[in-house]
Amino acid sequence: MPDELHLKPVASTRVLIVEDDPRLRELLVRMITEWGFAVSAVWSGEEASRLNLEKPFDLAVLDYHLPRMNGMQTLRKLRETAPDLQAVLLTAHADVGVAKEAMHLDVVEFLTKPCQRNELEQALDRALRRKSNKPLSPLDLPKSQSTPHQPAKTLEVAEREMILQALERQNGNRAAAARELGITRRTLHNKINIYQAQGFAIP
Repeated sequence: MPDELHLKPVASTRVLIVEDDPRLRELLVRMITEWGFAVSAVWSGEEASRLNLEKPFDLAVLDYHLPRMNGMQTLRKLRETAPDLQAVLLTAHADVGVAKEAMHLDVVEFLTKPCQRNELEQALDRALRRKSNKPLSPLDLPKSQSTPHQPAKTLEVAEREMILQALERQNGNRAAAARELGITRRTLHNKINIYQAQGFAIP
């Protein structure tokens, strides 16, 4: 984790992993535990909801393709108990519909399954900062690594293109773009900050 993150109360930050693949679930538990977080792991959305009712979590790492209740449905359920819970979504397949739904839920980051260690570090750093209401600076943000050889990044690209196109159609009017996208102005503002830090021109 970045040095500044160790200044935060990481040990008191509860992270819930929701992953039905036992090998990947164990890998995620080992990595996140090494960084000092208090980690719990389950295989289904139903089990995640049960644990969250007992004591709400701060952060969640969710597989999108879960049995019965998918990652987005699980996140909605978790936020009924923990409305400020910040989430990282694991997905192997890109879909514009999923990207739009994720914007509504203000997901912190999309990661390729299985994710790289540094990607998960950066995503959890961003999630923790957002949970702590600490503004993100360009140095804190992961840089865009989208290339034709990285299809797993397509979901992130699809989301960015939707937002930038809406801003262009609305002549840069952020309030109007947020209404068109069906997201809050705060969510749009956070996304724009990320894209500016990555070097993208904002209409």
